[in-house]
Amino acid sequence: MAEIIQKDGTWTFDGDTVRIVPGSDKRVSLLRKSLGEVAVPLRALAGITFEPGRKSGRLRLRLRDGADPLTRVAGGKLDEGSDPYRLTVENDRAGVAEYFVDEVRNSLLLDEVDAGPTERYLLPGPALPITMGAGDGTATFDGEEIRLEWNWKTEESKSSRGTTTLSLGDVEGVEWRPSAGMENGFLRFRVGRGNSPAPKYDPHAVELYGFRKDPLMALVAAAVVARLPHPNAAAATPALLAKTSGPADPVPAPAGASAPAPASGDDHDALLRRLRELGELHQAGILTAEEFTTAKQAVLKRL
Repeated sequence: MAEIIQKDGTWTFDGDTVRIVPGSDKRVSLLRKSLGEVAVPLRALAGITFEPGRKSGRLRLRLRDGADPLTRVAGGKLDEGSDPYRLTVENDRAGVAEYFVDEVRNSLLLDEVDAGPTERYLLPGPALPITMGAGDGTATFDGEEIRLEWNWKTEESKSSRGTTTLSLGDVEGVEWRPSAGMENGFLRFRVGRGNSPAPKYDPHAVELYGFRKDPLMALVAAAVVARLPHPNAAAATPALLAKTSGPADPVPAPAGASAPAPASGDDHDALLRRLRELGELHQAGILTAEEFTTAKQAVLKRL
């Protein structure tokens, strides 16, 4: 067990998981306090570093591409204070930080963790239901529906339409951008492939003005993205797609369609990995027993 306690937060590592608990100090960002404890499994890590400094150092986790919905949504645009995967370390605790790094790195080597991209999210994203207000609106997501409610700062042409309600199945993508310079940021839900109006006028977007609550909208974005099909997934079973993109029923096979050809070689290994992944999702409660059975049968038919 390795542990480091700082005003910024507490990190512990038990050989399998890095647990991150934000500190109670008033300087800790709203995003990190709202996100709460984060459990990062070892297999989600690509690396860890400690960067010493003049007054304090930085302990940083580097996650595998595609492992975390928040990291996917933020795209490196979260400010330093809002990044949950970095910890400010006082210089008198630098030795503890270096020991922590060694422990995690040794486990990564012993477990031969692949540092490459993942085909599914290994972190669940923010807890549901989630409601955050910033900029010209408030966004709520309960796992099935997204509600955007407007405030007094909203452009009249957008607010006059009333509350926007979107089904998760209608959402094709999510974008979050913080404000930069004179340009406002936004949280946008893409529901079509056409050009979207500016966030100020878009009923599917919350415009952000650069205030301290803006990063909170990244949590809403991450919660939605965690339940959309993973961008790195080459193929997914109907039941898994139904669970990650909404409550829609699995798509039936066309009438008269022939049975799938048996898998061989690399395909066989890939299907075995898929079975293991489905088992993990079922144990984690992401897939129901019925969804797990349907997905498993689809894979077994391929085998």
